[in-house]
Order: sequence, then structure tokens, then C-alpha cells
Amino acid sequence: MNGDPTVPEAGTYAVDFRDGSVGQVMGCEGGLVQLRPLRGGREWDCPPESVGQAAPGEVLREKVRQLNRERRLP
Repeated sequence: MNGDPTVPEAGTYAVDFRDGSVGQVMGCEGGLVQLRPLRGGREWDCPPESVGQAAPGEVLREKVRQLNRERRLP
């Protein structure tokens, strides 16, 4: 991606430590890591020092949250 071994690879899941959001790593542009919500949607940028590999439990929790949100919609 950007050669920084601390930044998760594109296609993996990562946590934005600034607010705990979990997203899929889409790439790195302009020195920032681009993350996309697991449900899809608009990507957000995160400084490399504020992103880390998401544990499987974190990814599963986020997917369950999304399913629960979808079930509540009319």
C-alpha cells in the first residue's frame, strides 16, 4: 500500500482509533488511509498513526450492529 508495515493492507479490516469505527481498508492516498464502512457507503480518511488492524471480534460486532440497524428499518 504505502510501504508502512503498521498500516493494514488494502482489503483488510481496520479500526480508526479516533472514534473506534471499523472499516475496510480501500487504499492510501495523500498519506492518509482510506476506510469504507462495512455496510458500504462513503469512505473516510484516517491518519496512518490512528489506524490499526481490526480484531475478528471487532469486525463481527460491527456486522451484527449493521444487521440490527437494518432490521429496525420500516
